[in-house]
Amino acid sequence: MRIKKWLLAGSSLLLVGSLAACSSTGEETETAAGNGAAEKTKLVYWTIDRHDSDFIEQKISDYEAQHTDIDIELKVMADNYTQSVDIAFASNQAPDILRVDAGNVPTWVKKGYLEPFDSHMTPEMKENFKNVLIEEKNMVDGKVYTLPNIGQFWRLIYNVDLFEKAGIHEPPKTIDEMVAAAKKITEVGKETGAYGFAGNFKSASGFERIAYPITTLSKNVGNEGFNFQTGQFDFGMYKEVAEALHQIKTDGSMLPGSESLDIDPLRAQFAQGKIGMYFNHSVEPSVFKTQFPTEIRWAAATPPTVDGQKNGAIQVIAGSYLAMSKDSAQKEQAWKFIEWMYSDEIQTAYQEGGYGVSVIPSVAAVAKAPDIPGIEHFLPTADDGIYPATPLVITEGRLEGTKKVDVFNRYIFDGGDLDKEIADLNTRYNAALDKAKAAGDTAIEAQPDFNAGALQGSLVAK
Repeated sequence: MRIKKWLLAGSSLLLVGSLAACSSTGEETETAAGNGAAEKTKLVYWTIDRHDSDFIEQKISDYEAQHTDIDIELKVMADNYTQSVDIAFASNQAPDILRVDAGNVPTWVKKGYLEPFDSHMTPEMKENFKNVLIEEKNMVDGKVYTLPNIGQFWRLIYNVDLFEKAGIHEPPKTIDEMVAAAKKITEVGKETGAYGFAGNFKSASGFERIAYPITTLSKNVGNEGFNFQTGQFDFGMYKEVAEALHQIKTDGSMLPGSESLDIDPLRAQFAQGKIGMYFNHSVEPSVFKTQFPTEIRWAAATPPTVDGQKNGAIQVIAGSYLAMSKDSAQKEQAWKFIEWMYSDEIQTAYQEGGYGVSVIPSVAAVAKAPDIPGIEHFLPTADDGIYPATPLVITEGRLEGTKKVDVFNRYIFDGGDLDKEIADLNTRYNAALDKAKAAGDTAIEAQPDFNAGALQGSLVAK
């Protein structure tokens, strides 16, 4: 195995010349100099991930030891990855295997970059992944181009010490209980400057990190403001959450400055014992182990719901992982390696090594929790599920006026006529959706029989 770490922050023109030395057309093989050794098939593998590069390097070495006729060259890319992929395909120097983000899948399929997996996958593999494949994330027009491996599992994260100090014996089951708990924690936390709740509202995802987990578990119609049953945007699904957050702010239970707070300063405040509750996903245990070590007792729980009922499933954000180049001249060898990387053995080791929480049910059934305090709260449950793709990003690209996040944030901190704001959001977003459909940007249609409750249990082995 050869490993190259490419830093591509400079001129992309430099890449074109460099690529000439690393063809993956399949014509190139390697022979040990002068000893008559058998030729090896070279596979080129590009990734943008650095956090798991040591793990990937070791697994490539293991694979090469088992398949002595294969030589895999791993290239850990840096900036301008998407641009580099475009240049590589345009110059006939594309890698055989490449890391792909879900957002790039439809575009790269249309450009002719990716080879579908369908004819390569065994029936057993298709069965194993059937609950985690999403159109326009893993599939395009029903064909599979990549498979997921890990996901973001969302929870309510809370300070156990502050809960006990406030006389609260369990995490809230409803948003009304969440509002009440935030108020109690703030009252007993005055002497230490602790507040009941915080959100990283500086970020465009600040409101979503709270509203999406609560609403997807509470309701069965949609996600990201999109109602799958009607095929239209309906931001009324977030009304109760916005009202609860506005009440927390009105009560004085929100950490001051939350409207301009980013996620790392929020984490730092939580680690210092200044925040009772906030929402985030399964990366947090690693953050508190390495980036913000803390002595407080903390835990995480299933998000509260609007009325205590679990009518849907908590949104799990899972995307894609490995893809195969359509230009590769050694597709059979490339697929065998990809199949091996997606095997339960490798994906179990990936989770147990602390690189992410698997969304593959067969892996979740056997993988042990990694040695990261608190990660046990973020492992897959029957309440978690992966939703179909929505046209939100495409729609916002054609939206006129203020985006939903800014509208909800303004209401949370300043108040106003929420019903009027929601009606206006619905009108503007659906007008933009109509434009996107007319332009052929999305072909999404209503699914009258959609029921998010049916996603419950889909990520755990039965």
